[in-house]
Amino acid sequence: MVPISRRELLASLLVLPAALRGEADWIPLFDGRTLDGWKASESGGSFRVVDGQIAADGPRSHLFYTGSVRNADFKNFELKADVMARPGANSGIYFHTKFQPGGWPGRGFEVQINNTQKGDASYVERRKTGSLYGVRNVYKALASDNEWFQLHVLVRAKQVQIRLNGTLLVDYVEPDPPVRMGDAAGRVLDRGTFALQCHDPNSKVFFRNILVKPLPDDLPMATDERPVVDEVYRELLRMNAGNFPVVDYHVHLKGGLTLEEALRESRRLGIMYGIAVNCGLGFPVTNDAAAEEFLRSMKGQPVFVAMQGEGREWVKLFSKETIAKFDYAFTDAMTFTDDSGKRMRLWIDDEVGEIPDKERFTEMCVNRILGVLNHEPIDIYVNPTFLPKAVAADYDRLWTPERMQKVIDAAKRNDVAIEINNTYRLPSPAFIKAAKKAGVKFAFGTNNAGRNLGRLEYGVEMVEECGLTWQDIFVPKPDGEKPVQKRALS
Repeated sequence: MVPISRRELLASLLVLPAALRGEADWIPLFDGRTLDGWKASESGGSFRVVDGQIAADGPRSHLFYTGSVRNADFKNFELKADVMARPGANSGIYFHTKFQPGGWPGRGFEVQINNTQKGDASYVERRKTGSLYGVRNVYKALASDNEWFQLHVLVRAKQVQIRLNGTLLVDYVEPDPPVRMGDAAGRVLDRGTFALQCHDPNSKVFFRNILVKPLPDDLPMATDERPVVDEVYRELLRMNAGNFPVVDYHVHLKGGLTLEEALRESRRLGIMYGIAVNCGLGFPVTNDAAAEEFLRSMKGQPVFVAMQGEGREWVKLFSKETIAKFDYAFTDAMTFTDDSGKRMRLWIDDEVGEIPDKERFTEMCVNRILGVLNHEPIDIYVNPTFLPKAVAADYDRLWTPERMQKVIDAAKRNDVAIEINNTYRLPSPAFIKAAKKAGVKFAFGTNNAGRNLGRLEYGVEMVEECGLTWQDIFVPKPDGEKPVQKRALS
């Protein structure tokens, strides 16, 4: 490691919090009193020092570090900063960037700061605090406005890790060679300085305790694994860059899959997960107390937390208050009682038995789906258009345009998203195109039975084939707007 100068060491001892004094490798980039060593690229009045903090408040601008520490040139490093965002704020911390007068940084990476900012009618920002912007995104707000939180960025060679309040959110390894895409062509791990963003006049963000620990330039990555770049990798990267919520909303901790394994896979692939618990008769969770315990076990984890209602009885087992505590709820119509009073699970062949009249059976399935969409308080309808093995070969004939339209109209009327399921490769492109035309939203989901979560291959394929955009993709509704809070349980 390059030795720390006497001046840098003395400066660090003067402004570092007591808990960090003595850790001489950490060097302050902000003295707590002035903007010495920092230079604004656009509006200089957008940044000022207030109560020992850098306040970003004004017209769009970027404040670059141009000081003497390492001559403002960092390759491998750790960076810490305490941040507080006001409601609706949007900001970021750039690294490996370069001062560019009068404009947006043309190179480098941004660590996103956005807890509650939504954008406007033309563009709704999906990426939340802790995202490696456009590369590895976080779609759930894990920090709160008006409260200080810490962002911690570690760069080692071609690896970036981002932690929020100590929780690892991003672990990105750059491919060799790097994948360059459109406006993001400058997002290549190299070296450079840091910058703070003032996004717009309505965005107020504060920074303090901005500390850097330079690391040796020849420090290797913590892993030897480099991603394999294929078409799925490229499409997922394009979707992350294009404001798609790249989320697998239908992941179960079953078949030996642990939460830590799921989080590691999420970070590796750049796909955020929604972890769902099965709730219903004969399933792991059957009442409010068990549902609340699952919620407590997932508190603070960087995932969405979902309730999967099982069977048609689930709505009577849980209070609307408990259901509303989940980020979203979903179900399917794969468990129901047929017209003769027989209860069956469609994925179990022995329970389905023989189907002498395929048309009548499919019409019954459609009616059960309509019952779910019209009467159950769900955000997503999953495993859509599923047919049991006995009739699955006739899927295209049985799922007529008229039957598809009945389901689509009910989903649109009740504001329910349709899952694009990776395991069953459902629904068909014809269904998706018709649903898109009707304005129905879609959610990507796997419905895994074990550790194999895939890479949303079918969803990626359907995005391309059906012309889906980021506006077509579901995001969980805020509290107060969830279906269970707007519709009575039935």
